[in-house]
Amino acid sequence: MLSYTDVTKGVIFVMDGEPYLVLDYEFLRMQQRRPTSKVKVKNLITGKFGEHTFQQSDAFEEAKIDKKSLNYLYNHRDEYWFADPKDPKIRIKFTAEQIGDKIKFLKPNIQVTAYVFSAKGGSASSGKGEIINIELPIKIDYKVKEAPPSFKGDTATGGSKVVVLENGLEINVPMFINQDDIIRVNTDTGQYVERAKKK
Repeated sequence: MLSYTDVTKGVIFVMDGEPYLVLDYEFLRMQQRRPTSKVKVKNLITGKFGEHTFQQSDAFEEAKIDKKSLNYLYNHRDEYWFADPKDPKIRIKFTAEQIGDKIKFLKPNIQVTAYVFSAKGGSASSGKGEIINIELPIKIDYKVKEAPPSFKGDTATGGSKVVVLENGLEINVPMFINQDDIIRVNTDTGQYVERAKKK
C-alpha cells in the first residue's frame, strides 16, 4: 500500500477503483495542523484532470500497469480505433478526450503502446485487464503534403516556413523542406527533427 507521502509525481495509484497518474505533488506541513499532501492527477481512463488533498490516514494501492502494442486504424467523429497487431479482429476504441493532444500526431498504421490496467490482479498477458491509454513513439515520420515554394537564397538565410503533413498537422520546418519530403517529428515537443528522406 502507498501512504499519502508515497503518492508523488510520476506514481500511478488506484483511487475509487480507477488508476490515476500523479502530475504534481506538494507536501504541506502547517503549524498546529496535521501534515497533508496536495496532488494534481490525471484519470488514465477518462483523461480528466483533478486536484486532491491527502492526509496521514489515506492509503492507496499501487496500480498494476502492463503494456501492449496496438496499430492505429482510423477515426470516426470523436472515436479513434486501434487493432491488436497479432489479431486484427480485436478492435479497441478511444475517445478524443482520452487521447488528448496526441490526436494531432496520429496517422494510419502507426504502432502505439497501450497501457493495460489490472484492477484486481491479472495482467495483460492473462487477458484480465482494461486498456486505458496509449503512448505514441517519440519520433514519427510524415510525408509533407503541402509546402510553400522555396526561392533561391531562402535556404542560405535560414528561417522557417509552415507545411502541412499527410495527416493534416501543420508544423514549422526549415526552408529547404519541400512537398513530398519525408520528415521526422518529435511527438513530445511537436517540433521538426530532421528530414528522413527525400522522395
